[in-house]
Amino acid sequence: MDSQQTLNYQRIAAAISFLESHFQTQPELEEVAAHVHLSPYHFQRLFTEWAGVSPKKFLQFISTQHAKNLLKTHQASIFDATFETGLSNTSRLHDLFVQIEGMTPGEYKNGGKNISINYSFSDSPFGEVLVATTSRGICHMAFTDDRQAAFEALKNQFPQASFHPAKDIFQENAIKIFNKDQNNLPLMKLHLRGTPFQLKVWESLLKIPMGQLTTYGEIASHIQHPRAARAVGTAIGQNPVAFLIPCHRVIQATGTFGGYMWGKTRKTAIIGWESALIQN
Repeated sequence: MDSQQTLNYQRIAAAISFLESHFQTQPELEEVAAHVHLSPYHFQRLFTEWAGVSPKKFLQFISTQHAKNLLKTHQASIFDATFETGLSNTSRLHDLFVQIEGMTPGEYKNGGKNISINYSFSDSPFGEVLVATTSRGICHMAFTDDRQAAFEALKNQFPQASFHPAKDIFQENAIKIFNKDQNNLPLMKLHLRGTPFQLKVWESLLKIPMGQLTTYGEIASHIQHPRAARAVGTAIGQNPVAFLIPCHRVIQATGTFGGYMWGKTRKTAIIGWESALIQN
């Protein structure tokens, strides 16, 4: 992945934002291409190269009806369905290759004092991403359009830690999650700072298969707090590890995608990209 991929995503994001606003009219290729100031041929080629499917097919993936249909197909909860199926290839559970470890109470309380954190910026299909790690695993991962603001947000999470601009094996493994070939992904370890409730919510997100969506209410039921949908939403909104902990797969019960810490357009793009990956 290189800077050209980030530039391509910025162009695609503009197109997706347009599709979000006009999906009910099912705009033609020429209309979307004109909106992003590209020829229909160039836009079709660029979009298909990025998503693996045509813009028209992608539009079907990101429509509200797609989300509703995904939810309606599960008579049981998404989690029950997950464990009752084979889940091979790209549909397998994230927690088959992600281990989660919470910081000790002392580490949590003192804001990461005596913890050394490496960080680096890398390109992804959804723009630049900041990945930070401790000696025990990935502690932070965030999409960004502003490097300095992203680094300041990281420091706010761990105000007492020491920071070093360096790339390590944990970061390299994390970036591999964006490969279109999802087979043989390396084991990934997360070292997270959160309350027991937050860790429980984040761990439950790892059980949502790629290409599938669930609701805040279903997450609340899964962690045996069925009346805590609002608290679940707050915990999801504080997820410190973008994409690896797939909070983008949680939508509103109405079928609308809802908000996302790193932007609604980016959430829509990720949902469509994963759906296309499964279809292919």
